[in-house]
Amino acid sequence: MAQDDEKTIDQLNEEADIAADYLEGLLDIADYDGDIEMGIRNKRPVVQIVADDDSDIKHLVGKNGEVVDALQQLSRLAVQQKTGERSHLIVDVDGFLKHKRQHLRDVALDAIDEVRETGEPVDLQPMNSFERKVVHDLVREEGLRSRSHGEEPNRHVTIYLKASAVDDEQNIDDEYDDEVDETDEIEA
Repeated sequence: MAQDDEKTIDQLNEEADIAADYLEGLLDIADYDGDIEMGIRNKRPVVQIVADDDSDIKHLVGKNGEVVDALQQLSRLAVQQKTGERSHLIVDVDGFLKHKRQHLRDVALDAIDEVRETGEPVDLQPMNSFERKVVHDLVREEGLRSRSHGEEPNRHVTIYLKASAVDDEQNIDDEYDDEVDETDEIEA
């Protein structure tokens, strides 16, 4: 399927079903109790694992969401194996991504305030592509500029004041130069 072709609701639901079955199998193997909720958000299939036991759920999130990321990658591979097409499936565990997005927004807004107060650029800590995209989108909404610098895993975002119209035309590609690696992207 061409990248620009949009998948139908039935195709997105099929991807969610495949991922849910795969994740249920993993939960059974790991002997974790959890409910699987499925849906579609922003034209992407979403599968969320919700558990009653806080200790189990913490293991499914992992340090800095590393287990959530791994579950998403494995689920995307399972979907691709069954459908033959790459999936942009989102896997979340007990609302972790929502909390992560809010934390990133808070960090970015603090940096935006600092840039506005001082007029000087602010560098943020290294982030993965999902985190950088959240920051770039918020910076753009707030009327400032941002740019990613460095190499993975130390790639970070710098936030700048919006330059003059002449500078904007010269640097139009700099406003958001961070291509999101779909294999790394997760979204709430």
